[in-house]
Amino acid sequence: MSDKMIKVMKIIMAIQANPGISALELARKCEVSDRTIYRYLRTLDFVAPVTNEGYGAGYHFIGNFALYPLNFTEEEEMVFSILPSMLDKSKLTPEFDSAYDKVMATHVKEKQKRRDAMESFANLIQMGAPAYKEDSPNYLLPIMEAIVAQKTIRVIYHTQSRNAESEREVDPYCLVPREQRFYLIGFCHRNEEIRMFRMSRFRHVEMTNSSFDKGGFSIQQYMKHTWSVHRGETLITFKVKFQPDVARYIKEEEMFVRPKMTDMPDGSLLFEATVNHEQGFLNWVAQYGPSAEILEPQSIREKFKEQLRCWMGVYNN
Repeated sequence: MSDKMIKVMKIIMAIQANPGISALELARKCEVSDRTIYRYLRTLDFVAPVTNEGYGAGYHFIGNFALYPLNFTEEEEMVFSILPSMLDKSKLTPEFDSAYDKVMATHVKEKQKRRDAMESFANLIQMGAPAYKEDSPNYLLPIMEAIVAQKTIRVIYHTQSRNAESEREVDPYCLVPREQRFYLIGFCHRNEEIRMFRMSRFRHVEMTNSSFDKGGFSIQQYMKHTWSVHRGETLITFKVKFQPDVARYIKEEEMFVRPKMTDMPDGSLLFEATVNHEQGFLNWVAQYGPSAEILEPQSIREKFKEQLRCWMGVYNN
């Protein structure tokens, strides 16, 4: 390979690794004069869509053009193997820049490919908007990116119970679908605890440069006794009898709580589950109407009967 071709290859990898790189920096990397680098760039223009959008903008490729780098040479492999200890640039060998550019060229391209794939995936997930708002921003993509990159996000969040907005930083752990909505589970720096955030209540989301470590967090452990979005400290064991007409649908419900299900001789289903908050579970049971009967605990059975009497009063009036 001629010296000129080697220089052109270096230019391609340098631009791919550092979009917006200046001609002066390219000349330094290739160890040639400014005039020579401009001549190489004119040559490159015949085979690659390189562009400069004006003074100070630097060079980058148009569209999805990318050249994947060659394998490391032995010298480059050696440089990268000792890179963590080579913090003083005066100690780096001449092969450092080319090795670094090869890695960064692949990294930048792969990073863009991952983002494009994530964006396509996010666009497939259609999220509704609150009834009181005509338009609601979809922050699914930036939150997904922050989860994958393990970067803290800075958000403005609306707390419905107080009807107030607050700015806070959150380490995003994972997204979970609950009650036909998406919720973000993450560590809230403001409250210094893991919390669940409803996606439609975010008013602003931006990813910071701060990295985080989830430590020993386990979504299965966190949601072990949580039926929906409500969480409590006291465990409650429910026994519910589902009639045969809904029994098969109950069996295919997807949940974090692991229930005990017993098929009864008459085709009904005895459903036993331990949860840490009653509200979400009762809402779920109520959707099955007279096909579901709460057997235990007796106190909640009586509370549910009282609620039914109140409903009847509303309709009788």
